[in-house]
Amino acid sequence: MREIIAKTIISPFRERSTSYKRFTYNPYRGCQHACIYCDSRSLCYGIDDFEDVAYKSNAVELLETEMKRKRKKGIIYTGSMSDPYLPAEEELEITKRSLEVIRDCGFGVQITTKSDLIARDLDLLKDISERYCSVVFTLTTTDEMLANKIEAAAPSPSRRIAAIQALVDGGIHVGIAMTPILPFIEDDEDNLSAILTTAKDAGASFVYASTGMTLRDRQREYYYKKLDQYFPGLTEIYRKTYGDMYSCSSPKSRELKNFIKTKANLLGIRLLSFGEPIVCPDLDSQRTLF
Repeated sequence: MREIIAKTIISPFRERSTSYKRFTYNPYRGCQHACIYCDSRSLCYGIDDFEDVAYKSNAVELLETEMKRKRKKGIIYTGSMSDPYLPAEEELEITKRSLEVIRDCGFGVQITTKSDLIARDLDLLKDISERYCSVVFTLTTTDEMLANKIEAAAPSPSRRIAAIQALVDGGIHVGIAMTPILPFIEDDEDNLSAILTTAKDAGASFVYASTGMTLRDRQREYYYKKLDQYFPGLTEIYRKTYGDMYSCSSPKSRELKNFIKTKANLLGIRLLSFGEPIVCPDLDSQRTLF
């Protein structure tokens, strides 16, 4: 793993207006989880080799400096471009030290991850939750064998579910990102139902859901190579169905959207649109702190 020096570390979150400030933060560049579908491989993100993972050695110090310059406190969002709980985090502890700084500076945090390593930092998350804390686990299947193909180096779905339970038991607001849903692989009601039901049983209270995936330039090339390896013949179906389209919705998208909405309502899980802020009791009651 390479060391790099960052010039800046947090950026304004520009989606949807809110009454509080939101900032994105990524202490790592690239990812070790080897998910075959990752959009961050796309040319537009400027990462030449996504498997050449780097850590920003000055991330924690820079985060503290930049937060202290903000006239108004807000929420730090991390996990958008690289998982903050990569395997390397167990030793480097950059995310852990970042959470200590976020707590001490009086900011809130929202974390998106595929890793159960986050449970290590439960005590820090509890402290931050006095202002605001939410965690989103990416979960696109509960099938362990399938996950081992499409997310080879990420913790298994069962480990993520166990981590959801641990965080919820610790008082943390937790939900799932059911995205992407890979057409012709994951886009069936049985899979979606299993995800929602299992997550709800573990204590998840909200879900971001999709019925497809993105697919552009370098991301497409890598994905098709993996389809040829794990799902022979499927690449040709994708080419015929989607051509050079960037957004690839399931052919059953309309039916699946209705199914997700109905199932989420039945289970009592709040269905959120992408980019929509998570507004939970913690934030409602403490909004004036931001």
